[in-house]
Amino acid sequence: MIEVKNLFKSFDDKQVLNDISAIFYSGKINQIIGQSGSGKTVLMKSIIGLYPINSGQILYDGLNIANLSDKEVKTLRRKVGMLFQGSALFDSQTVIENVMFPLKMFSKNNLVQIRERAEFCLTRVGLKPDSFNLFSSEISGGMQKRVAIARAISLNPKYLFCDEPNSGLDPVTSILIDRLIEEITQEYNITTIINTHDMNSIMEIGENIILIDKGNLAWKGSKESIFTADNQALNNFVFASALFQKVKKANEINY
Repeated sequence: MIEVKNLFKSFDDKQVLNDISAIFYSGKINQIIGQSGSGKTVLMKSIIGLYPINSGQILYDGLNIANLSDKEVKTLRRKVGMLFQGSALFDSQTVIENVMFPLKMFSKNNLVQIRERAEFCLTRVGLKPDSFNLFSSEISGGMQKRVAIARAISLNPKYLFCDEPNSGLDPVTSILIDRLIEEITQEYNITTIINTHDMNSIMEIGENIILIDKGNLAWKGSKESIFTADNQALNNFVFASALFQKVKKANEINY
């Protein structure tokens, strides 16, 4: 579990996050949603520790990261997995070499053990051995996402951060990636935090959702409560498209 308490973040004189408090639970899909420029990416990067905060607390299973020593911070970072928006695979490395990379960097296992772990992770995300020795340019966008997920879970993380994991994917592949992240989260009891503005993803797997609007925590809830919530900021975000306006009307009729 990760808990954020009264977090403030500014860049120079510009206030970006205002008094954000939220809990992100283990074994659940936690989503940070909001329009572009709302502050959701800044919040995620602050939680990870990429941005120093001005005030407030960030607690990883009760440990305030501000109070940790450099050694303790390094230990914590090894428990964190990251799925980047563009997958961020190394072009010069094969699929399996990409997954082996963090294992070589941070584990004490020998090369045989490292390869076995990489093969296990790739198999777990649904890739077959005939793709292991291909380069990223030789596989589809959906496969690249699976490789990136395999790399992110290779070190058995307790915490998994996903930045727009469905970016650039078609709707069918997006759903498959969503379900894969959900399965892994539940299977390994990971605290997964997803930064997204993809309404399909929100409605598919959103269990614990917070909405950031103009740097403020505007709403929190689950996918089940989105269409019935009386919150203007949420309605402006969710029903921006004609499709979801129709969904809302249909939902109101059913109720």
